[in-house]
Amino acid sequence: MKGKKSISELGKWLDERILFYLSAFLLFFIPLYPKWPLIEILPGYIVRIRLEDFLVAFVLLIWLIQVVRKKINFFNNPLLLPIGFYLLIGFFSILSALFITKTIPFQLIHIGKTFLHYLRRIEYLSLFFVFYTTIKDLKQVKKMIIILSFTLIILSFYGFGQKYLGWPVYSTMNREFAKGWRLILTEYARVPATFAGHYDLAAYLAFFLIIFLSFVLFLKRGIQKLFFFGVFLLAFLLLILTASRTSFIAYLLGTSVAVYFLSLRVEKKIIWGLSRWFAVVTFSLLVMFNFGDLSERFANFFKLNLLKNYFFGYLIGEKIFGIKEENLKYITLNQDLKLVYSRSDAPPEVLKEDHEQKRKLPADVYEDIPDYISTPSSTATLAGELALVKNKQEDKEATMTGTAVPRRYSETAFVVGLSSAIRFDALWPMAIKGFLRNPLLGSGYATLNKLQLSDFTEAESTDNDYLRALGETGLLGFLTFYGIIFFILRIAISSLKKIKSQFFYAFTVGVIGGIITLLINATYIDVFEASKVAFSFWAMVGILLAFLKLQTKKSDD
Repeated sequence: MKGKKSISELGKWLDERILFYLSAFLLFFIPLYPKWPLIEILPGYIVRIRLEDFLVAFVLLIWLIQVVRKKINFFNNPLLLPIGFYLLIGFFSILSALFITKTIPFQLIHIGKTFLHYLRRIEYLSLFFVFYTTIKDLKQVKKMIIILSFTLIILSFYGFGQKYLGWPVYSTMNREFAKGWRLILTEYARVPATFAGHYDLAAYLAFFLIIFLSFVLFLKRGIQKLFFFGVFLLAFLLLILTASRTSFIAYLLGTSVAVYFLSLRVEKKIIWGLSRWFAVVTFSLLVMFNFGDLSERFANFFKLNLLKNYFFGYLIGEKIFGIKEENLKYITLNQDLKLVYSRSDAPPEVLKEDHEQKRKLPADVYEDIPDYISTPSSTATLAGELALVKNKQEDKEATMTGTAVPRRYSETAFVVGLSSAIRFDALWPMAIKGFLRNPLLGSGYATLNKLQLSDFTEAESTDNDYLRALGETGLLGFLTFYGIIFFILRIAISSLKKIKSQFFYAFTVGVIGGIITLLINATYIDVFEASKVAFSFWAMVGILLAFLKLQTKKSDD
């Protein structure tokens, strides 16, 4: 009898806690697991099924079983209707693209790609419902934050290992890398850690840095404060190694928002807020100037290297920003890790000396890589940078067919750099064009990068999440999606006065500031479509709103 009773008690204990432990595992696992593909769901398409997709599906299955058993109240949820409206608009956008604007050809592969992106958004949003219904008490919120702390610590050390110890990189920055190539960074490449690229990692770090900074600034002195400072410092150093200017600016602005709200709960609000803000910003700038290559990217963007020819130019250009002629060979991961050629990917570096006079190139282009025009008779073979690979691909060469011609750059590229010019000249105008096709519902998911409506694009990117939302789902999709985020901010800000605990007040303020960093990052990358960022964001929103629900219930009692 005792044996049966113990088994029954164990089953009851597991039944009550299994979703919490599975959710905590997802919060830990998703950011740390490399971008290893498992299944190519569409032929030649860059988006592939990965292990985390199966894990999320498994957790959702358990969650749905609990909903059916009425162990979870699915309908008692503040975001149910906002998210439902957004998904409904997204579905109508697909129907409009199929039957009205006809921007999605009536072929299985095109329809499949569009629904793949629609289902991915459902997958990201689903974690909000899982985490919101999983959190049952305040101790579980603290446990989630501790798990998140160790996630950031491990992620930071792995990023440092990539930068300084040659640890492997698995990127999805183009179609070939997305197949699972094992790569190694060279000296000037930006660190992506386990993320698809350095921009995604930087956005993730900026979001969580504000949370831990709020703990550091607001909690009393002690081991807890010291621990959170260690987490913050490691993650901040990794942010610098990503060399992402947008995320660094977003971090500073998110910090400003967090310090403002924190100062509302202390005496001498203005003095406390200004002193902390000045200390954090000064510390952040000093680290940025003296560690990594981020300061050099800012200097090149603002053309501060030109000051070296003028008064105080040496001090500003070289002593503060560290600009030296031999250091201007900064290259991106996409340029640095070229191994194979594909016409949809960045071309590989030409491994031969060019004794001809160099052409004038945009400021962020450091190799005069030719373009290739296909011809029936011409064949060129280029060796990849095989020293970067430590697997069986070491002896392979990348081949391509075509005649080399000088690559052309727009005037915009010479003014603002190639990276920004791609956005200004191509990606953003195409998104606007998609919006104008149907201002209410857009042109449908995964339709913005086509030159012709019949084209099958192998990757989707607008590098501006606001324009992407307008282009794909129109004004209705834009308003319903960002309406969700501003509704979250409204709930969080309006609840601050009710929170008595210093720990949870700092946590809530940190999430508010973190959301601001994502909204700023959304101006330059598709941050809410970056899987690791999106999963983690909606999970944290679920934790935050679950805490606020518990806080309100506690206040009512």
